[in-house]
Amino acid sequence: MELTLYNSLTRKKEAFKPADSKRVTMYNCGPTVYSYAHIGNARAAVVADVLFRVLRHIYGEDHVVYARNLTDIDDKIIKAAQELGVPIEEITEKYARIYNEDLAALNCLAPTMQPKATDHIEQMSDIIVELLDKEIAYISEGHVLFDVTKMKDYGKLSGRKLDDNLAGARVEVASYKKNAGDFVLWKPSKKDEPSWNPSNRFPPGRPGWHLECSAMIKEQLGDTIDIHLGGVDLKFPHHENEIAQSECANEKPLAKFWVHNEFLNMGKDKMSKSVGNVVLVHDLLKDWDGEVIRLALLKAHYRSELVWSDDLLKESKENLDHAYRYKFAAMEFQKINTGTLFGFDISLFNDLGTPEAFKDIIFHSGFVSQVVQRIDKGKDLSWADAKALDEYINSWNLLGLLQKDPEEWFRGKGKDGGLSDGEIEALILERTEVRAAKNWARADEIRDVFAEENIILEDGKDGTTWRRG
Repeated sequence: MELTLYNSLTRKKEAFKPADSKRVTMYNCGPTVYSYAHIGNARAAVVADVLFRVLRHIYGEDHVVYARNLTDIDDKIIKAAQELGVPIEEITEKYARIYNEDLAALNCLAPTMQPKATDHIEQMSDIIVELLDKEIAYISEGHVLFDVTKMKDYGKLSGRKLDDNLAGARVEVASYKKNAGDFVLWKPSKKDEPSWNPSNRFPPGRPGWHLECSAMIKEQLGDTIDIHLGGVDLKFPHHENEIAQSECANEKPLAKFWVHNEFLNMGKDKMSKSVGNVVLVHDLLKDWDGEVIRLALLKAHYRSELVWSDDLLKESKENLDHAYRYKFAAMEFQKINTGTLFGFDISLFNDLGTPEAFKDIIFHSGFVSQVVQRIDKGKDLSWADAKALDEYINSWNLLGLLQKDPEEWFRGKGKDGGLSDGEIEALILERTEVRAAKNWARADEIRDVFAEENIILEDGKDGTTWRRG
């Protein structure tokens, strides 16, 4: 099965072929760790994770190298540390840990490596010196800047012309810039800010944002990688400037494929701090299982805007409830591991078509439901029945879903201050005893407690099971 991806650089869908099938390389721009990640950050991470899973499925788990960086030096980080009066490392380590925990809750696999910007100062210096030697970079008022007029095809990723660059410049136009679109590679540190002095070729200071990724990619993955991912908001200026500094320094393409995911839409507006509609992953996980959030993020194609809502989350929860009932049935017998995927892979391998892939799964769920009914009636399963259930589970797995034990899934999360699992089990046992003793008043009290906690009891021949509604 051939994987195709839409390449933002060429603006068309292309068959993906790695430079080396034994070492497929991908890089995703990770977070600037000064605060909690929002759901837009999570979408970029989940999209990258699906691609990571697909590539591992095609080339083997040991042959895909995935780097997702941490930006641990930045104006926002410095400001947060100063406001709280704590060392920068305390801020970055805290939010890096929370970010990784939140993504793990969304079933994102750990990347092969997670490089930090501050561990690559020497590599950043090497790039700067190379660009200075080629007279593509220049020093002005303590800054080192990239001269965008020295690169003939600058703007090839975003399609922006040099005259348009002012609007996207990360640094305001200043006296030290030759051209409005020139961007900072290195800048002087203010008093009480971190500072490095890696070379006698340029003044001490700290790195520019774009340079950090170029250095980490080169050191960890090589001059040219197979796939570079990120949100569409990073296409300009960040990714454009990564291309400029890396390709001018290394004289090789930075990435063969550029994969960008679109924004989240919170109804009428894009999510933004100015509108006040930012949704944090950390907060969502208090009320929703991570798999629900993950499925919701995959309901739209990654190159389309995703409309985020509570209804989307509720729908995703219902989808997974059905799927986990089928998974429970699949665990009732010895599965035949065929490794096939319903033809589901045809959709998923076509530019990560997750909405179409999900439709393929739902289309086959009718037959799977019939298989489950036969199991419930105690009938023997045919090889075709077993194969169908196996394909069903495999398809969900490739999306990074259905990763829990069904019993764990249906028990779900208790609300703050609610009954613990042990307390629920004790009340179920007491319920059995008082019903046997015909103490209906106490039985009704226990029933009301369960109703208040939204706990559903299911009495069967093997006893009483429970789940949270």
